[in-house]
Amino acid sequence: MKEFVYAAVKEEFDQWKARGLSLNMARGKPSLEQLELSRGLFTALDFDDCMDDGVDARNYGELAGMPSARKYWAELLDIHPDQCFVGGSSSLNMMYDFIAKAWSNGLLHSEKPWSQQPGIKFLCPVPGYDRHFRITQSFGIELIPVKTTQAGPDMDQVERLAADPLVKGIWCVPKYSNPDGNIYSDETIRRFAALKPAAPDFVVVWDNAYCVHEIRGDFVPFPDILAMCAQEGSPDLVVEFASSSKITFPGAGMSVMAASAANIEYLCQLASAQMISGDKVNQLRQVKFLKDKAHTLNLMKKHGELLRVRFDAFLKELDEEIKPLDIARWTNPQGGYFISLYTRPGCARRTVELCREAGLVMTDAGAAYPYGNDPEDSHIRIAPSFPPLEDVELAAKLFCVCLKLAALEKMGG
Repeated sequence: MKEFVYAAVKEEFDQWKARGLSLNMARGKPSLEQLELSRGLFTALDFDDCMDDGVDARNYGELAGMPSARKYWAELLDIHPDQCFVGGSSSLNMMYDFIAKAWSNGLLHSEKPWSQQPGIKFLCPVPGYDRHFRITQSFGIELIPVKTTQAGPDMDQVERLAADPLVKGIWCVPKYSNPDGNIYSDETIRRFAALKPAAPDFVVVWDNAYCVHEIRGDFVPFPDILAMCAQEGSPDLVVEFASSSKITFPGAGMSVMAASAANIEYLCQLASAQMISGDKVNQLRQVKFLKDKAHTLNLMKKHGELLRVRFDAFLKELDEEIKPLDIARWTNPQGGYFISLYTRPGCARRTVELCREAGLVMTDAGAAYPYGNDPEDSHIRIAPSFPPLEDVELAAKLFCVCLKLAALEKMGG
């Protein structure tokens, strides 16, 4: 460990800055090597092989998706095909559209559209996914932070806040949560299924984005929240989302919305005003390439191997350079796409600012909190997936220098 004094660290920072680097770790994108794993998608479907259970993928129809695509997602999520609505490449777009429909038309159990209910609110576990927060914020919905633990959202707080009829739902990433990488405990999931909110149209948005995205070890099975809700007498409480974005190509995958049969029927009625179907050719192409759950899990092991070396490279530098100084703590996730790092209070924004000065673009500090407001100014989301390994190693070294300098500045040099 180099001497932890301001003059030495500042000199090292200036040397890095003089190198004129251009590194980007702002978003959790798959690397080029990961994209290469799905090269077979380009030859997975032939023009004369577009029939699926009597449905021609090239033509109109099948609003809820190709039969084989619905079966594929049903197997992956351990649900029934009738509970699946398969769409285009972006589950984020599907989630936005879901909230937009709640706003314009209301949900299955809404007394009236959300736009006609002043003062509505949405619960946001923190730190969480910034794009979730932006969706609800874009409709003028008030965002209410909910603290999280390794077991998931603080359910005492969730249950207390859900007693307010103006609270309409909660964002959740239940497996390898964005950004902390936690898996909701069985107890947390049970309490979500048993939740009795005051609003009849309260919805748990269950973004299962990392359902098969292990970095280390074997696939971790996950409870079917939809079945648990049905057992608790609230079958329509949860709407689940997932996609193949980080399984095949983020720009050309397929997404799924999973819910009770009643919810799917209602949402299909609303969707029929805007579309006839999604891109069924791509849905069929994805299914022919991914085949089934077993084949998909084998593919995801290869993704995990590529991700693991990048995560390990960044974590190694943190362990060697930062851990002895006790100026930050961080997660060591078993899956997902992010490392969460917590600086001493008041150092996160400055660390990211110094990184940017020296040519390393990170996700904005505070982005994982509603309105970008991290009250402690301590959280930084690290996304090591996309750059080549040698760039991840460079970025890790530079990041540690910036973090040290920010901490020393905060301590007065």
